[in-house]
Amino acid sequence: MSYAAQLLDLLVQVMLPLSLLVAAGALWPRFFPDTDVEQMRTALNRLVMYLLFPCILFAISATTPISMNLLSVPLLVGIGSLSAGGILYLLLYRIRLWPHLHDGTRASLVLAGMFGNTFNIGLPVLVFFFGAAATSYAAFNDMLMTMPLVWSLGVWISTRLGGQNPAGPQPSVFRIMMSMPPIWAFLLGTASQQLGLTYDPLVNAARFIGLANIPVILFVLGMTIPWRNLKPRPEILVVAGIKLLMMPLIVWLVAPQIFDHIGEAQYAAVALATTPSMMTALLLANRFGLDDAAAALLIGWSTILFWITLPLIMA
Repeated sequence: MSYAAQLLDLLVQVMLPLSLLVAAGALWPRFFPDTDVEQMRTALNRLVMYLLFPCILFAISATTPISMNLLSVPLLVGIGSLSAGGILYLLLYRIRLWPHLHDGTRASLVLAGMFGNTFNIGLPVLVFFFGAAATSYAAFNDMLMTMPLVWSLGVWISTRLGGQNPAGPQPSVFRIMMSMPPIWAFLLGTASQQLGLTYDPLVNAARFIGLANIPVILFVLGMTIPWRNLKPRPEILVVAGIKLLMMPLIVWLVAPQIFDHIGEAQYAAVALATTPSMMTALLLANRFGLDDAAAALLIGWSTILFWITLPLIMA
């Protein structure tokens, strides 16, 4: 298949439905002005966290044998995330390209520039390129790389680099992680697969429920992006460029140095590294008193620019 034909298929099969879901979330308050956007976002996020996301993770992990090839994906994406974070730290804190920014803004940009929306946007992209079996790459990357790093290094960046000192004792990072239903669903599914206890009707039911996860979270993303305040600030565009272009380039260059043979899993890691900033960065900014407006702005611009940078990476 030619590049032009594959690009057209990508536009129709992936980018169009994702764009429609984000647009629906953006336009919902306009067509239904009586909507309490904050309350609706909170309710939908809870639905995802406590039901939809755990179900899809259980279904994937319960049917996916663990292999070194599979584990290479979170390894490579993790290297890309840490490298991007290091570059952003140098630019924002050491070189201080934008001296007018306060530390809360710098920390928000580092967080949003390090971690991508590798499941909700990355999964449809992987399925397009590699088929349904590639869902395991996104799931294992989220559970073995993104979530541990976000709730350890991400919390450290928020509290140590954000310039904020929240009153009262800080909760244990380990307790936060262990209180999340997706973690337990993933562990339960992995254990059932390893012990040969997978029950197909239960897995199919969980997958049926979990299929709603991506549409719901993309709808919420559309409600989260500050569409009326999308000013193209220089620091936002530079950080978005590092996230969308430099991070996948780093993964692409590092993979041959670690693995003798570059196959589907390693290319999947490159694809996951292209994804725009994840919404968890906004949650951390809110939780630790950082600049949540900058985080939301970066999420918005990286999501918009993703539709341009993805075809470039595909080429």
